[in-house]
Amino acid sequence: MPIKTVPLYELAHARTGDKGNRSNISVIVYRPEDYDLLVTQVTEDRVTEHFRHRTPTHVVRYLLPRLGAMNFVLDDVLDGGVNNSLNLDAHGKTLSFHLLSLPIDIG
Repeated sequence: MPIKTVPLYELAHARTGDKGNRSNISVIVYRPEDYDLLVTQVTEDRVTEHFRHRTPTHVVRYLLPRLGAMNFVLDDVLDGGVNNSLNLDAHGKTLSFHLLSLPIDIG
């Protein structure tokens, strides 16, 4: 079967929050059977690369298999923090939407 590439948003949705200069993005699968696929492809390294334009200093992934979810914490991606930045578009939902554009290979 040929490999097809789809954006992450076809397989999952996201929630986000921020505190200071740290963003936290949760990715939650629509279907439990897609969770293992996303665990293998939505890694700390790929998320760091996907956000390279925001220059995160550290990315950590926490797996939540019973919820079919994973949570990413990205340090130093908010231009100093929501209250210190004039760049309002780079916060909250915008970052989760960006993560949901990550290409995922499905077989």
